[in-house]
Amino acid sequence: MRDCPSPNHGPRRGGARPDMVVLHFTAMADPDASRAWLCAPEAEVSAHYQIDPDGTVWRLVPEALRAWHAGAGAWGPVGDVNSRSIGIELANTGRTPFAAPQIDALEALLPGIMARWQIPPERVIGHSDMALRRKVDPGRRFDWRRLARGGMAIWPEAHAPADPAQFAAAAARIGYVLGDGLQPADVLEAFRHRFRPWVAPDAPLDAIDAGLAAEIAERWPVAER
Repeated sequence: MRDCPSPNHGPRRGGARPDMVVLHFTAMADPDASRAWLCAPEAEVSAHYQIDPDGTVWRLVPEALRAWHAGAGAWGPVGDVNSRSIGIELANTGRTPFAAPQIDALEALLPGIMARWQIPPERVIGHSDMALRRKVDPGRRFDWRRLARGGMAIWPEAHAPADPAQFAAAAARIGYVLGDGLQPADVLEAFRHRFRPWVAPDAPLDAIDAGLAAEIAERWPVAER
């Protein structure tokens, strides 16, 4: 763990405490450049941590403070995601696999965060989950199943096909919010980024999507808070 304090933060609004983690990729090839950007006042962006490909973990903003990583979007009833989350940036372009030391470091970092703030695995999400259409990180190369095996995320292991007409309601119970200007296809794309990354995002909604969503919604409905 190394420190690189970012000035881009503020108090969590309304006395909020973090109850979720949002994972990102930096979309930059150079981890030093991405860290410099997250710490530049003119950037007006930040995260609590950046993890480099070699496994170095940089602490940028104290966990108790509100970092500026999530932006516009929502997860279930939470609109101000920044005030309710810890943001972790993985130094990666989004076009290459994540380095093994980097994922090892993430798996070492997450349990402490989750324990300190009593964050359950279902509230470890991707930027693409809460910022529909606008963001795709941590992307289709990120191994959510591996995190789930360690109790640091969720992954459905068994499901039955379901009526595609039920998908929208199940996705809403999971936490996907169809906000202003968004379309049902945006929800499906985000869902597949997370749970069916091997399927083209523009392929028609099918019974497998609906079955996966139904199981996730049943086992891990979004917190109504």
